[in-house]
Amino acid sequence: MLNLPVLRWGKPYESLETDEVLHFITGEPMARVSQANPGLLQRDIRRAHQAREALRQFQPEELIEKIKRAADLYLKETLPLGDGTQSPEEFVKAQSASTGLPEHMCRFNMEKNHFVLTRMDQILDALTRGLDLSILARGYGIESRGVVVSYQAQAPALGVVLPSNSPGVHTLWLPVVPMQLGLVLKPGPQEPWTPYRMTAAFVQAGIPAEAISIYPGGPEMGAAVVNHCPRVMIFGGSATVEQYRGNPRVQAHGPGFSKILLGEDVVDQWEEYLDLMAESVFINSGRGCINCSSIWAPRHTREIAQALAERLGPVEVKPPDDPEAALAAFTVPGMAKAIWELIEQDLSAPGVEHMTAPYGPRLVEMERCAYLRPVIAHAESPEPEIVRKEYMFPFCTVVRCPQEEMLKRIGPTLVCSAITHDRQWERQLVDATHIDRLNLGPIPTTRLNWLQPHEGNIVEFLFRARALQLSPERLEALKAELPA
Repeated sequence: MLNLPVLRWGKPYESLETDEVLHFITGEPMARVSQANPGLLQRDIRRAHQAREALRQFQPEELIEKIKRAADLYLKETLPLGDGTQSPEEFVKAQSASTGLPEHMCRFNMEKNHFVLTRMDQILDALTRGLDLSILARGYGIESRGVVVSYQAQAPALGVVLPSNSPGVHTLWLPVVPMQLGLVLKPGPQEPWTPYRMTAAFVQAGIPAEAISIYPGGPEMGAAVVNHCPRVMIFGGSATVEQYRGNPRVQAHGPGFSKILLGEDVVDQWEEYLDLMAESVFINSGRGCINCSSIWAPRHTREIAQALAERLGPVEVKPPDDPEAALAAFTVPGMAKAIWELIEQDLSAPGVEHMTAPYGPRLVEMERCAYLRPVIAHAESPEPEIVRKEYMFPFCTVVRCPQEEMLKRIGPTLVCSAITHDRQWERQLVDATHIDRLNLGPIPTTRLNWLQPHEGNIVEFLFRARALQLSPERLEALKAELPA
């Protein structure tokens, strides 16, 4: 069994208090993880400036090249892990065994992280809108239009409170190191694997080990990261998002409540979009905030729900090593049953019909875990509570609603795929401030363009533009420093 230490700015620290990561089927311990405590973080955060100083030994372009080397190490090589090593295949099996995600989905998430790392220069160019990264490194410089600008880092390091349920969220913090900011990572209890493996790949690629800390622990450690880090990215439920709403120090990522809207002009051809709808609901076992949790249309909603139920309802539970496994296990005892009981209450409400009921039980309980098979519901209107729900498995409500009422009724939406040719409605969609990512046309909610921000631009979160003026002599000196 592997022993994973706390990493305190790159230095391993073994705690007397440990927690075991267990195989969700066999109960076998796979790793013993040292547990940090808030006092440890409170002391260490005083040295966060040293992480930034270590990274500022390199220009952003140098760090990007190291990140690209780290990408191949992460994807293909055996890397140090605690007091042992871990190959890519061992990583996949460990991540699957602790999170319940099928192995082929874990491989896909590795490839997604690799994609982001190898295109880091393009991603940062898009997120900064073409800003010369040396301006972020220096703190000021001359834009392409000849104007002096200044950007000030708001923290020497970013704190990240990570979840266990979706390994794909790691793509959101990967751009931090090339911006010369350190990382304070609090892993999810069932998914320590990615932070440790990514750190090992970074260090082997030449990124200073003292730039990264990893503090495993319980909820109190997540709270400590939020309390002591000047800038924090956190993942959680709706309550977490509400708790930190309006807090400029915290970028909270919660449920996406992502949606597909069918316009009045295309809804009669809904069959053409059935594959798109099924993919949006089903891919990655429905675990992502970008998975579609509701489909809105002015008519044909029952037919749409029936067609989706016929396609997804029969999906069965398969072992995690089966290449056709499509459902992820709930590894926390009692969670799947509690979720199903909530859903059953909502399915019994007036105006709601459970469309996947004919395809067998939805809750599948096993000795040490449980599964929820896909659930498709139909709602006669936006009124029932089930319309405003989202869960960590393939779950979707098809809602009947007139087009002119949709934007007033859909609520907060991370991804909205609006299928229409109605230019006036498109303008209203573009203006809708409660939609974060907008797809105009038949694009699955799960198809992301990594060259665009995801629920907030991390560059704008970590840096602020400010006024800075240079004397004529200093301006000329700066121009002389710049490449011709």
